[in-house]
Amino acid sequence: MQAQEKKSLVGVEYEVEIGPVAHGGHCIARTDEGQVLFVRHALPGERVVARVTEGEEGARFLRADAVEILEASKDRVEAPCPFAGPGRCGGCDWQHAKPGAQRRLKGEVVAEQLQRLAGLTPEEAGWDGTVMPAEGDKVPAGQVPSWRTRVQYAVDPGTGQAGLRKHRSHEVQVIDHCMIAAEGVSELGVERRDWSGMESVEAIAATGSQDRQVILTPREGARLPIVELDRPVSVMRVGEKDGGVHRVHGRPFVRERADGRTYRVGSGGFWQVHPKAADTLVTAVMQGLLPRKGETALDLYCGVGLFAGALADRLGDEGAVLGIESGKRAVEDARHNLDGFDRVRIEQGKVEAVLPRTGITEVDLIVLDPPRAGAGRRTVSHLASLGARRVAYVACDPAALARDIAYFREGGYRVRTLRVFDLFPMTHHVECVAILEPAGKGL
Repeated sequence: MQAQEKKSLVGVEYEVEIGPVAHGGHCIARTDEGQVLFVRHALPGERVVARVTEGEEGARFLRADAVEILEASKDRVEAPCPFAGPGRCGGCDWQHAKPGAQRRLKGEVVAEQLQRLAGLTPEEAGWDGTVMPAEGDKVPAGQVPSWRTRVQYAVDPGTGQAGLRKHRSHEVQVIDHCMIAAEGVSELGVERRDWSGMESVEAIAATGSQDRQVILTPREGARLPIVELDRPVSVMRVGEKDGGVHRVHGRPFVRERADGRTYRVGSGGFWQVHPKAADTLVTAVMQGLLPRKGETALDLYCGVGLFAGALADRLGDEGAVLGIESGKRAVEDARHNLDGFDRVRIEQGKVEAVLPRTGITEVDLIVLDPPRAGAGRRTVSHLASLGARRVAYVACDPAALARDIAYFREGGYRVRTLRVFDLFPMTHHVECVAILEPAGKGL
């Protein structure tokens, strides 16, 4: 007997009370029937009309947008960006909240993930609950800091205009300006020209140098346009067949600056998008680890060598650093960036595969900055066995951090301190730095 198709609820509206914030840029509400709604563009305590954007009868939960605010929170402001709101650009989650409220909501999410996934209160994690803004981001309500130094624009296939994706959609919201884009990105004028034939255009404005770069992803069979932007740039393209990034014009890298050093970052390579982020995170990591001359250290998921360079500077000529990174281009950049350090070695490959092959059985310090999914039980178990006196875990996802903290606790480590930074204003994202040490230490 054929199963009856469930009825879509997309477009159905519910009048609901908004409950607590949830991880992902939305809040939780329930219909009168008890079905869970994940509601964007709302704030805790509000009463709103929520219109379903995804889901069907009997689903575990529905996704919805708050399309009418019946009772507003005192933390609500009118979204400064004309492209923010239900059905529009999906890049910013909290344009409708005061800056202080945004940080408070992010803190509540971090605390909830720690409790649920690691069994820790903020106090047990050495955290006072504060989410710290980046330097220069203390702006009044109703204003938006321009911080994003790397913006990937989608291109509308019909008009060739640049825009940004709508939330959980491939549809393009054409824009004339992104308010969170850094000045160096905005001055390129990407939104003001025709990008017909392109799938996407990524604009990069390096911090600490005048390097500017655009990376073009053409649609199949399309010819690259002649790029004439409002200031000189290097131009790269993503290969149709190999997916690699290839030089068209100018340098195949940009130069970034952090912790008193210049780092080469190849096209498409990872670097923190907030101009203050790299320095902020290096400072937090080094303050937590307190490196000593002559110690040994691991820098895992090391990218272009940001933390490895900071460690090498502080460990001195008798110290040693091993970095591990899976990306081939990032490894080339890291080796170039750290060429002046005789006792720094960078290995290419996945951490879980390379680390066991090194034969390392003990180490003094560990820094890990894994991708959004986290390091995982197997890798954390291996790291805990190395007996490091301190571990610095840099995380862009509080859920992955909390899961990995639980694995470290199984391996005999405790969280000494946790610091949380709002390096992505107007979005739901945060960056965390947890410092761990053997559980018996100092007790």
